[in-house]
Order: sequence, then structure tokens, then C-alpha cells
Amino acid sequence: MRQAAAPELNVNTVCNCLAARKASRYLTAAYDQALAGAGLRTTQFSILHHLATSGPLAIGELATIMAMDRTTLSTNLKPLQREALLSMAPGVDRRAKMAQISKAGLARYRQAIPLWQEVQAQFETSYGVKRAEDLRQALQAVLQSGFEPWAERTT
Repeated sequence: MRQAAAPELNVNTVCNCLAARKASRYLTAAYDQALAGAGLRTTQFSILHHLATSGPLAIGELATIMAMDRTTLSTNLKPLQREALLSMAPGVDRRAKMAQISKAGLARYRQAIPLWQEVQAQFETSYGVKRAEDLRQALQAVLQSGFEPWAERTT
């Protein structure tokens, strides 16, 4: 028996996730290249930024801020720990671990800031300052769209 043909579907042109991932990979490569001069990747820079500006954070809180699941965050923290750019300590509740930027981490973060500023300015010049602002607002709104990607499934 012959299977019926699937309706015409061009995921490449309609998939919101694919479009966001492609743009994310593109921008991440540009920012990673710029931050390489400080020996950091974009995600590492973001982690150090949050710890430098907020002080010590519980892993769960940092994961929420970064819009990452805890396992992915832990994977990204390990190289920063190996390089002594941050330290982990027990929180008030000993079950919760706290991440804290080290002096070396703060120095590396400060070294990376002008590199980040340069690539940020290049993108905004190329893409447009207002369009870049609108893009950031639209992407921030995605985080409020009602999905709970890291919630435990009950089914």
C-alpha cells in the first residue's frame, strides 16, 4: 500500500526556532571571534558579566537569568572553574551551590569588555541601531511567550 504524500511544508521558511537558531549561530560566531582575544566565548563572557554585576548567584538563579537548563549551565561553568575565573561554594542552604567571580575572572571580564563593545558596535552599525534594539526587545518577548522548556513533564 502506498503512503500518502505529506502536505508541502517548507520548515526552512516557517520554523521560528530554526530561524532563531541560525541567527544565533551567526551572531555567536561573530561575538566568539571577537572575544577570543580575551580567551572567552560569548556564553562565558555572559556568565562572568552576570557574576561581576550581581555578585554571587545560586546555580538555579544563574540558570534562570541565562535562560539555560542547569545541566547546560554546569557544562559552561566547568572551564571557567578550571581557569580559576570563578569559584563554587555552598549556599545558605547547603544543597544550593553559589557561583562567584574570582579576581582573575573579573580581570578577564574587564579585558573582554572593549572587545565586546567593538563587536556590538560593528553589529549595530551594520544591522542598524534601532533594528538591533527592536530585535533585542522581540527576543526578550520570546522568553515571556508561555513555554516552560525546562519544566518537568508530567505525561
